[in-house]
Amino acid sequence: MACAAVWLPGLRRGCVGALRAPAAASRVAASASRHLARTSMMKSRRKTDHLERTASVIRREVVSAARVCGVARESPTVRSLRLQVADQDFSFKAGQWVDFFVPGVSVVGGFSICSSPRLLEQERMIELAVKYTNHPPALWIHNEPADASRNLVLIAGGVGINPLLSILRHTADLHRAGEGCGYEMGTVKLFYSAKTTSELLFKKNILDLVNEFPGKIACRLHVTKQTTQVSAELQPYVTEGRITEEEIRAHSSHETLFYICGPPPMTEFFSKQLESSHVPREHICFEKWW
Repeated sequence: MACAAVWLPGLRRGCVGALRAPAAASRVAASASRHLARTSMMKSRRKTDHLERTASVIRREVVSAARVCGVARESPTVRSLRLQVADQDFSFKAGQWVDFFVPGVSVVGGFSICSSPRLLEQERMIELAVKYTNHPPALWIHNEPADASRNLVLIAGGVGINPLLSILRHTADLHRAGEGCGYEMGTVKLFYSAKTTSELLFKKNILDLVNEFPGKIACRLHVTKQTTQVSAELQPYVTEGRITEEEIRAHSSHETLFYICGPPPMTEFFSKQLESSHVPREHICFEKWW
């Protein structure tokens, strides 16, 4: 396989650093490939460094800003690392491996890229999957904090349920995948308001998910102008009146992310109320289509 080079200063999630890009069309001569194979099998008194073993491989160097934006557990011994690359000149070909440099770590790692070049083209991301060993660069990756379990509170009004239903369904899919999804799942609570129960969109789909994942997915359906009796199957979940600040505040914590989508006054009200309740701004997400 051809090689590439990545220079990653010791980043923690959200921090910005630099990458050294792989050669866009790096070619390894047959003799170099045989040299690498022989080197990997040779026994010596001193274990050779990754850069020493691959010294004959051609590299093109491009330094780019980069950000660690995700770490997940793929198996009990393998972690994946997701890196966002800013420099448009950073590129690689499928099957390449990377040189992995970490500040404060004298040993350089060599890891295969497991993502497609298309992910880099579309999202400026690359992904590595690294098995646990005592090799210092691998240890650094396994000491990166994995994505923490997050609780979600979804606040929807009217047709604002659409993007939040997507999040709810995705959460259900991750629960069905279990540990294989690589994430530790938190809880989801949906607060959904409409004028009447007939205007509560996808209510059967929502309640099916609530019943499928009790204790993991919950909902409270609000109606503001209901004039008829609420049907029996909706009775445990329907509350008359608007969603209140108090019931939302009761579900806030440092591990909770809030997603809001609804009419402009509703979105503005809850986003401001959450900020005044000292919810970090980065934990409040909302969609505005006006």
